[in-house]
Amino acid sequence: MVSHDLLRVLTFGLLAVGRVRSVQLSNYAQQMSNEAMGFLDQIYDCDAGYLNYFYYPLAAGPHETRSSVWYATGLLQRNRGNDVEEAVKIITNVIHGQEKNTSVQWYGDYTVYPEQPTVGTAAYPPVIYNSWDPNWRGFIGTNLIVIYEEFSHLLPANVQELILESLHNNTIGDSYRVGGIDGDNLRPAYSNAWLMRTVATSWTGLKLKNSNMTQAGNADATQFLDLFNLNGTLSEFGGPTYAGVSLYALTIAAKYLPASTVIGQHAARVIQEIWDYESSLWNANLRNFAGPWDRSYGYDMNKYVAIMSEWIWALIGKDGVWKQKSPIYTMTHADDFEYAPLIAVLSTFHKTLVSKATIQKLTTFAGEHTYTGHAYAPPADYEPRNISTWLSANLTIGTDSFNQSVVGGYSEDSTSFSPSVVQWLRPDGSVGYFNLYPTETALKASVTPYALNLEYPLGNSSSTFTFVLASNPLGAARDISSFGDVDGLTIAVSGGSVNPVPEISFCGLVGGSCNIIHEFEFWNVTFSMPADSTEIPSISFKFAF
Repeated sequence: MVSHDLLRVLTFGLLAVGRVRSVQLSNYAQQMSNEAMGFLDQIYDCDAGYLNYFYYPLAAGPHETRSSVWYATGLLQRNRGNDVEEAVKIITNVIHGQEKNTSVQWYGDYTVYPEQPTVGTAAYPPVIYNSWDPNWRGFIGTNLIVIYEEFSHLLPANVQELILESLHNNTIGDSYRVGGIDGDNLRPAYSNAWLMRTVATSWTGLKLKNSNMTQAGNADATQFLDLFNLNGTLSEFGGPTYAGVSLYALTIAAKYLPASTVIGQHAARVIQEIWDYESSLWNANLRNFAGPWDRSYGYDMNKYVAIMSEWIWALIGKDGVWKQKSPIYTMTHADDFEYAPLIAVLSTFHKTLVSKATIQKLTTFAGEHTYTGHAYAPPADYEPRNISTWLSANLTIGTDSFNQSVVGGYSEDSTSFSPSVVQWLRPDGSVGYFNLYPTETALKASVTPYALNLEYPLGNSSSTFTFVLASNPLGAARDISSFGDVDGLTIAVSGGSVNPVPEISFCGLVGGSCNIIHEFEFWNVTFSMPADSTEIPSISFKFAF
């Protein structure tokens, strides 16, 4: 029989072991967390208690607020040496920098970087999404919830109280956001940001027993679900970065919120439905989600860091996401790799909500198939967009038809909105792309195997079809003067009202006639209408290997 004293020793010993890592990670998630923390350890300034600002272009000198909190999560998870001490320092620093003036629009928000001048002063006027970013409340607030839920036992009581106070201020400040007022664009169609506010408001209201917050969270959740349930898709459709953020917010809701909250009741089901269609758009051979993409920070996921890549890494391993062997931080948009420790902490629970069928489709290409669906992002969309994507082993073609109030979709950004996307596997194993750059508010499009048809129903003789075409890989033709020079794919204009011979120019890092987009070089291929044409602008392509 074990003595009482010995039992206590054994119990405390087991607890001590368990606290080395508060969350049991899968081998894949642990590998991702280790690689991310190894990178973040190198850019952490322990004297300042912040990460150095890592962004493209690299900033000279400043630290960065949001990523520091992500790093704090990784420190608490790792819990070695002085990790907890440094995490407490970061959390305290970030919260002390939170805006306390209740009369300003950015109340409850956090600094973009701690050295920045005071927002609202004469020298530093408030510019939303520039001198201050309202989404920092969502990113940092939801992260503080994870820290509180998973690692409170590691934090001093005063820091726990500080987190709750910060979330109270955060939630009130986020309630100031009204789409269309004071330059803010937060509406239910802004899926990732709306979900983060919904979750933070619901959790904080419950924790602080604030019925007004709880009711506000439930109201936000109902508006999101009313929109999501129309088509079973996020309004921010197909974005490899922001679909990942939406899954992050929903995972927090599914794990920490009870069914008495609207978002807590429905989060698991929504996560499963998102993965159902996202996995149908994943081509495991190309390691890319087929288009169209509402908001994307690149044209080939092998070349930039997307949050969805981190979820997939945690589910099936790094080899299923990236072929490249150089460090992840050498990729473009690499600052999103700073998110990985937080994704890793949530991934164990998240995986319980992902079906075996989804895991299989992420691991092995499911065979030639077509995805059709709809997405709706009011007020930019006058009507739901019709999405049609054909996927084969080495070629995907995806597009959507839309009628919108503004060029560039809900985000009003032509550089991130890719309504028609063609990707193919090139002979060297790299991925080529041929994407429509949006210049019109309406598009009628259709996809069949190896074919793409585009029409501008509101266009005229001045309309152009402009495409972003990938540069050829090393060893292939350096110059592209016609489609005959494209590596690995035959592209042929098969019909339409445009002049079939395009203008081709280069958009380069250190030269060319136009600027790069999201750090991607490309060839600009533009088809114009014949002068004084009265036909509806249209173009059709056929593709072959």
